[in-house]
Amino acid sequence: MNKTAQKSRGKAKFLTVDAALISVSILIAFLLRFDFVIPGHIKDNMVTILPVMLFSKLSSFMIFGMYKGMWRYTSISDFINIIKASSLGSLFAISILALMYGLSGFPRSVLFIDYALCTIFLGASRASVRVYFSNLNSGQNGRKQNTFTRGRKKIIMIGGGSSSEKIIREIRDNRGMKYIVVGIVDDDGSKVGATIHGVPILGSVEEIATLKIPFDEIVICIPTATNVEMRRIVAICKSTGKPYRTVPTFSELIDGKVSMKSVRDVSMVDLLGRKEIELDRSSISHYLFGKKVLVTGAGGSIGSELVRNCLTFDPDLLVLFDQSEHNLFKMEKECAQSKHPVAFQPILGDIRDKTLLHRVFSSFRPDVVFHAAAYKHVPMQEEHPWEAVLTNIQGTLNLIDVSEEYDVNRFVLVSTDKAVNPTNIMGATKRVAEKLIQSKSVDSKVKYMAVRFGNVIGSSGSVIPTFQEQIRNGGPVTITNPKMQRYFMSISEAAQLILQAGAMGKGGEIYVLDMGKPVNIKDIAFELIRLSGLDPEKDIEIEYIGSRPGEKLFEELKTTEENIINTVHDKIFMMKNGNGSNWNHILDQVDQIIESARSYDIYQVTDELTKFIPEYLPDSKSLNQQFKSSIIDKNH
Repeated sequence: MNKTAQKSRGKAKFLTVDAALISVSILIAFLLRFDFVIPGHIKDNMVTILPVMLFSKLSSFMIFGMYKGMWRYTSISDFINIIKASSLGSLFAISILALMYGLSGFPRSVLFIDYALCTIFLGASRASVRVYFSNLNSGQNGRKQNTFTRGRKKIIMIGGGSSSEKIIREIRDNRGMKYIVVGIVDDDGSKVGATIHGVPILGSVEEIATLKIPFDEIVICIPTATNVEMRRIVAICKSTGKPYRTVPTFSELIDGKVSMKSVRDVSMVDLLGRKEIELDRSSISHYLFGKKVLVTGAGGSIGSELVRNCLTFDPDLLVLFDQSEHNLFKMEKECAQSKHPVAFQPILGDIRDKTLLHRVFSSFRPDVVFHAAAYKHVPMQEEHPWEAVLTNIQGTLNLIDVSEEYDVNRFVLVSTDKAVNPTNIMGATKRVAEKLIQSKSVDSKVKYMAVRFGNVIGSSGSVIPTFQEQIRNGGPVTITNPKMQRYFMSISEAAQLILQAGAMGKGGEIYVLDMGKPVNIKDIAFELIRLSGLDPEKDIEIEYIGSRPGEKLFEELKTTEENIINTVHDKIFMMKNGNGSNWNHILDQVDQIIESARSYDIYQVTDELTKFIPEYLPDSKSLNQQFKSSIIDKNH
């Protein structure tokens, strides 16, 4: 039998059951009304009323789609749907009876009794099927229990909230999943002794190691836990010697759905900053919904996360611009498989190619530009400063020019805390980019703004992936300076706050994201080693190698000339120093910087950057070292 025939047969079965329940509810309604002795003339009316009731109610049930779902997965929303459908069906029946017979000849109270009984019977029939399959899947007794649990991984859940409930329900409703939840622990003492879908809450988190029931794995189901709470929970999990995983934060879940598929290993995101982001989605939707959005660097760490988040706001078109063939291919594939079907267009190209940018902007006419493309590896750009200038400055200037020509509405520059009092080429070039958009915004219809933040956890080339690779290779883990500190936030948090800041800008603002407290790099290295189940300085050697070219011990989030202003979002601050620089004047200076890059002379590049950014203080020691080791020799 093919699937269509099976589906039709199942639907007919459900219709038959409901028709029987409707008939029984009418009969019982009459019996209750007449104390189980129905007068003869009323019996004749029952025969007349029954077809009207069946037609009206079954039609209503069809309208509300009550036969599209599976009864074994009946939920609260299904019960609400039953009430709605039953109400409409009864009203429909009463209307027909009033038109045909004038509602005379039998008590009207029967109709109200019938409505109540019919609604109860419908709900009970679905609930009984749900209970049957739940018991069948969980295998509550004897041999059935042994058969069900054999070969399945026994799980202890931490947290007795909605996330645990969803995962337990998912496991019970899907027999193919090789898991069984045997218990829950929660620090809320009032929950101890209660059950969730039959799974008992056994005690507090501290008691996991002393539980008398056997288990194979721990799943941390507290998506709102702070980094402090996560560190405590992880320490307790480690003491059990059992493997442990966690559900992501809600900000990481693009579709917002918690499931066993979303459960992942505990990472530095959890230990450094599981911050829950509250977004004003209506304000973001206002400038993204139905619009054409272009993301430069769309295959990078931040760019790709911006793309994923933009998909959820249903833009008219997403243009993915990136110079990396591999990264662009991955994002093209991800967009094609997304649960949010949005038109997208991948463009392989370089923002330094102004001719290509003109063709792209004239073809797609973007309303919003998120400029995330940049060279950002600090030591690498110290050795190749001309590349940083041509990409981070010339590329940004190209985008500004085409945005002006093709009537872009909003332009959001992704910046960095390294642009504050820069000591390296990367930071200096991003500071120039910030000044460009501030100056251009003075006399432009385009709303230019920048969003400045620190390091994101797990971005390509950053310290955390480097440490992880060193740990996998058995060490040593190389730390530049034991006193070095950095601000960190998760990629998902950064991307969402960039979208939120984009909704606020009126033009010329530099937004600074709340990065929390700076974290010691040495502490990160030690925590990553412990997450791998090893001991720092015992199993993995630590080697201190000294600061790399252009690195500072501490990063800053604002310059001395900038004033910090609160915004309507508690994690976003605004810097606005009243910069009213003449565009033509600033353009002449920037042209000199770009021209210096074409000389491939490291001293000339840094000299021009210093003229434009007086606070830029390049490290003379690293400058001499890079000049000697540079692969570009102007004498050849």
